[in-house]
Amino acid sequence: RSPPQRTRAIIAMRKSSMRTHALAVLTALALTTPHAVLALSAPKLARVALVKNTKMDAKTVRVRDVDLNHATQRARLESMYGVKSSSGLANAPSHSMPISNYMDAQYYGAIEIGNPPQSFQVVFDTGSSNLWVPSAKCGFLQIPCDLHAKFDSAQSSTYEEDGTPFAIHYGSGSLSGFLSKDDVKVGDIVVKGQGFAEATKEPGIAFLFAKFDGILGLGFDEISVDNVKPVFYNMMEQKLIDAPMFSFWLNRTTSEDGAPSVVGGELVFGGSDPAHFIGEHTYVPVTRDAYWQIKMDDFKVAGRSIGACDGEKGCQVIADTGTSLLAGPVETISKINNFIGARSMLGEECRMLIDQYAEQFVQELEDYSSEQICTSIGVCDAADDETDVVSRVVASRKLLRNADSHRHGLHAPGVDSFKGPIACTACKTVVNYAQNLLAQNMTQDIIINEVKRVCDLVPNTGGTAAVDCGDIPRMPDVEFVIGGVSFKLTAREYILRISDGGEDQCISGFMGMDIPPPAGPLWILGDVFLGPYHTEFDYGNHRVGFAKAA
Repeated sequence: RSPPQRTRAIIAMRKSSMRTHALAVLTALALTTPHAVLALSAPKLARVALVKNTKMDAKTVRVRDVDLNHATQRARLESMYGVKSSSGLANAPSHSMPISNYMDAQYYGAIEIGNPPQSFQVVFDTGSSNLWVPSAKCGFLQIPCDLHAKFDSAQSSTYEEDGTPFAIHYGSGSLSGFLSKDDVKVGDIVVKGQGFAEATKEPGIAFLFAKFDGILGLGFDEISVDNVKPVFYNMMEQKLIDAPMFSFWLNRTTSEDGAPSVVGGELVFGGSDPAHFIGEHTYVPVTRDAYWQIKMDDFKVAGRSIGACDGEKGCQVIADTGTSLLAGPVETISKINNFIGARSMLGEECRMLIDQYAEQFVQELEDYSSEQICTSIGVCDAADDETDVVSRVVASRKLLRNADSHRHGLHAPGVDSFKGPIACTACKTVVNYAQNLLAQNMTQDIIINEVKRVCDLVPNTGGTAAVDCGDIPRMPDVEFVIGGVSFKLTAREYILRISDGGEDQCISGFMGMDIPPPAGPLWILGDVFLGPYHTEFDYGNHRVGFAKAA
């Protein structure tokens, strides 16, 4: 079968003019997100400790950027997926190397390629199977490449030329380059003659802001682009590890008391580290050799099934260290977000716009008709006979929006998202209602609060959703029933809290994404789930195991 080309979206970062919030760059490698690894030796275990990067990046991004991040991750995931017990090794000696966690969005660590070794930070990704790093032969004006470490084959005595063209398609474009071979060192393990890709073109700004240089895939060889043998397969074939498995412990940004954690996590090749899980693992068989795909029996909110996994097949889910969030069918995710009280981020954008322009809006209620106001904010199309006054207002509003977008280098979702005949009619109805309130001498605060109620009508279609941070202690637990065992996440674990300057924004960790048959429908268990639960990827026994992380 021809290997599907995979997508990885990195969560892009930018600044906003309305409110700035430090946003956990959600890519866990989502590639807006890409990915993570560990090793054990001796018998032959390679342990990779993850060291947390607790220093916040200087860049700040606004809350609406989360929607862009979701869109990028969704594009990556749609492209990707559209298409024996190890307990005896738990106490084996091991070797470690640091792996960093950037804001729970990117888990990455150092590898070395060539002799003398050239160092790269890579995402260890169970949702892909290829290794790629930037090449010293990057094309002219390839800024993402210029800002990261690049492999120079001329400096390596063990380099073997291949030259086969290579390409992987991401939501922002095609990453391309050519294949090469050289020695690759992961922790204390040295893989001889490993095939990898040298990237000469990296698309979009996602890679520009990535903390990692490249990606090291840990999926099955069935999805390896150009049938390149994955690094983990060569570890097994060259007998560099005793057990054909690896395991992840992904630490999260904050500890129970809210203080930043110091260690980013650990990836172990050849076994598991008992210091990082509690009790026994629950194992379930891999249902499809490609991604680490397994069956989920049920999904519950507040202890009650939502009926998402009915039938013998249940829900098919992927354990993917390269995805930051929890992804699932759009209709189901919309239902989940409604159950937990999460509202559409477009609705939040609506409220923010009303707050920002409250005084101006009330003034316009007195001076213009509902048709003119809704046209001026871009919800309704301008009529051919519109007045010069309205024309000027429309032009100035569009100019303001365009200036905001270009200044930050990205187009952000805003009032343009509400355009269409239904939105136009709803807008005029709300404005007429507000004008009636004004005629009754209601205060500005009352009028604005009433107008905001229309924002609650904006549908939550599986995209970015937000919650009131103060509601987190009262929000329900959710449960993933796998192998007959309930794996619970509290609201504190499935809600992403973004803070800046004492102001918090809280975002749902659930993202809607429809993957069509035959591959789908699928759920993606990203780092929101894999953080609280230590995970074993057991190739030898064709299974995945979960245990409470410690």
